[in-house]
Amino acid sequence: MFRLWGKEFKDNRMLRDTVICDDSDDTRTHKIFNALEAICYEFDLSKPIWLDATVEEFKRHSKTRFYQDNFMDSIDFDYLEIHGIEE
Repeated sequence: MFRLWGKEFKDNRMLRDTVICDDSDDTRTHKIFNALEAICYEFDLSKPIWLDATVEEFKRHSKTRFYQDNFMDSIDFDYLEIHGIEE
């Protein structure tokens, strides 16, 4: 089972979080994109843009942060962090 944990932070405090579970037969990449879309829908955010640094960080650590530079709209928090949890 693949799970993606999404967390919003402001001033080093977590504002809210959610975990999206995916048991489908999709590829890992599709599961990540689908879960991120579900997190953004739940938090009422526009989908962030994957910059090269964001992709590399997620590949290396299965965790990354999306800052204001990753969003087209302005955000009222410091960053959105996602963390892939696989079993």
